[in-house]
Amino acid sequence: KDLYKTEGKNGKVFISALIITGILFAGIALWSGGFFRKNAPKKITETGYEETGLKWKESHEPEENNKSEAGYKRETENASKTETIIALYRDIYKEAVKYPAEIRANTTDSLEETKALIRRLGEYGYTAVDRENQVNMTNPQAVMKFCESAEEGQKAELMLLVLSPFADLTIYQCKTENGTIMIVREDYQWKDESIRQISKISYPADFWEYTAEGYLLFGGTYDSDLNYVLELSEGQDCAALRVLPLDEKCREMNRTCLLPVGYEQNNIFLCNWSQEDYGDLDFYDIFDRFYPIYFNRPLPYTADKNLGVGAVYQIPEDLFETVVGTYFPVDIGTLRARTIYVPETAAYEYRPRGFFETEYAEIPCPEVVDCTENQDGTVALLVNGVYPHGNTSRAFTHRVVIRPLKEGGFQYISNQMVFSDSEDTWWHSDRLTQEEWREVYRGDF
Repeated sequence: KDLYKTEGKNGKVFISALIITGILFAGIALWSGGFFRKNAPKKITETGYEETGLKWKESHEPEENNKSEAGYKRETENASKTETIIALYRDIYKEAVKYPAEIRANTTDSLEETKALIRRLGEYGYTAVDRENQVNMTNPQAVMKFCESAEEGQKAELMLLVLSPFADLTIYQCKTENGTIMIVREDYQWKDESIRQISKISYPADFWEYTAEGYLLFGGTYDSDLNYVLELSEGQDCAALRVLPLDEKCREMNRTCLLPVGYEQNNIFLCNWSQEDYGDLDFYDIFDRFYPIYFNRPLPYTADKNLGVGAVYQIPEDLFETVVGTYFPVDIGTLRARTIYVPETAAYEYRPRGFFETEYAEIPCPEVVDCTENQDGTVALLVNGVYPHGNTSRAFTHRVVIRPLKEGGFQYISNQMVFSDSEDTWWHSDRLTQEEWREVYRGDF
């Protein structure tokens, strides 16, 4: 590969200013956070003690250490419930997971074990689901009943057990009364063959909704010294948990065709295109996303560590065309016309995404909700963009058509945006055009 770099005349100045500004803000945050929090008045919870993170609400008791009898009883009961769940989960885990290290290294085995763990928790009457929403929730009727009670202003409780990858566990204890919903979240992690609590937060739900797509969405803010120092803001928690069951074929197609690509740093599923008209589809995004899938290793053509430097690579034509052509039925002439092809070197000019094409950290996740086999042998997948941080189970909807291949595998034929709004993809950044790239990295500001 032939690599050459260009450094803008203002690049280093910009980066230096950015670093200095960051240091100044961090210093101010550390000083102000420590001063104001140290001198802030203490708040007493309704149970008479301060929870980890956000306090439940101010108590009417004048003294901080004056616990009410009812509050102490609730605290003891909640602790007892949690201890019971952890003890049970520990036994179920050891029964189902015989070789944790091997399972952690194998995605397929990990999913199967997650299914087994959730099924066993359901047999004991618990409402359980996985964080990635790949397994149907057990005892979903408990969620439905709680949502109805909350809407009617009645008193109710709900305990949700949510499994994360590698069988880590989150317990949500939800309580509602008079239309207000309070949430306690406890996170547990496996380490050295034992499960331990690593965090606990509590907060009133700022947002709670059971959606038409069958999702439970909720979230809120809590006090966090770390978040205040780093971001001058409170900590935020949110969750999007599928309550209604989903057809297993849809889940399988999602894991095979959508999740490996996703929406991160590519526009493959964010614009209209077809085999006849590729529209705004970016073939460099295709190369980025499918090189690791094709070769089962990370993309080696990376941006420069110096943010003010633009890296450009010469990708051999056979390599570029093989990666793209394996997954998209595009002819060579069209591919070369829509990219920067250099015939003298028989290579494609390639510029990796850099600092100025950075996207927001939290983005939607695709979920296939319908699968239809067409008469021509293609398969149409209806996909919703589920966005927990946007408090929506349908930020946008698109239809992806794939064609299964006789020798195995498949190719992407088209993508159509069914429901979308420009504001729904605000977190996405398109690749810089050639002109924009030159302005940024050659200092032509």
